[in-house]
Amino acid sequence: MSMRIEIICTGDEVLTGKIVNTNFSYMSQKLEDVGLSVQWETTVGDDRESLLRAFQLAGERADAVIVNGGLGPTVDDLSQDVAAQAAGVALVLNEEWLGRMEEFFRRRSRVMPPNNQKQAMLPATAELIDNPIGTACGFALDIGRARFFFTPGVPRELRRMLEAEIIPRLLAKSGLQPAIHLKRFHSYGLGESHVDALLRGVEELVPDGGVKLGFRAHYPQLETKLTVRGTDMEDVRRKLAPVEREVRKRLGNFILSEDDATLEGIVLGELASRRASLSIVETFTSGAIAARVAHLPGAERVFRRGLVARDLGEVCAAVGLDGAGGAGELTPARDQADGARHGPGGRPPEARAGRA
Repeated sequence: MSMRIEIICTGDEVLTGKIVNTNFSYMSQKLEDVGLSVQWETTVGDDRESLLRAFQLAGERADAVIVNGGLGPTVDDLSQDVAAQAAGVALVLNEEWLGRMEEFFRRRSRVMPPNNQKQAMLPATAELIDNPIGTACGFALDIGRARFFFTPGVPRELRRMLEAEIIPRLLAKSGLQPAIHLKRFHSYGLGESHVDALLRGVEELVPDGGVKLGFRAHYPQLETKLTVRGTDMEDVRRKLAPVEREVRKRLGNFILSEDDATLEGIVLGELASRRASLSIVETFTSGAIAARVAHLPGAERVFRRGLVARDLGEVCAAVGLDGAGGAGELTPARDQADGARHGPGGRPPEARAGRA
């Protein structure tokens, strides 16, 4: 039997669209990766009555609910208080978490503000869920028929808590097979519907349904996912092997990387292995290419500089070129690349005298 999961995201800034709700997309994707799916998503503002109603409705229809946000120290952070009201229990001070917060500030040579004590007020029946990198205490409790998991709105704190604490609890509650593995192939040049057609029937290579095929498009690449379940990791590897071979056979050279490897990471690695360097000139991509490369580990050994300009004259001036050659003719991209490679004033005389 599949488990019915709901995600509730709180905050006026989320409800009004002032911030993009990346937390929901991250949670939904991570749950899908382990074979769990979200049936309902609710966005609620910082209003006590609306929050209470949302918790009550979710408690009636879902098996598990993840609530994101509202665990901070300010007056508009209401998740703990409303959760206690919905569960019909008192809100009490959790001495363990209060001590953790005081230590958190002490390690940073700071005094904990009095309003932070609010973050240690939890429903009496709550199970504490650890947050090793922040002061917002996660917790779980039952409201109606559902198990609720309350998480902080800060993305890195949410992600740590979701992966280390909540997903294992949800998998145990769902009764799914304990061993699970996600295999990913990243391809370029094929659309989602085309790959779906190419891979038709690969799941049937494992008759017990232990392999699920899925896709995630993120331009300009496509991620093909194989979610594999088994009784243990040896069982998982046995099921994955024939499907993995078939995917490689059918997609062939369109596969550019696998698992956590990225296109930019592979390019950077290849350049580093050849002791080559990289300079980037961008006119219409607003620095997007440099942003994907420059921050990667090891980029300091390869990446030299990035130039961003919308005007081609500015590009030419920056790389030491004279600009257009006359009669509306633009300086060729090859000359721009050559100028960027050598830097202003550093291009060889033969390159400055004429076009390559």
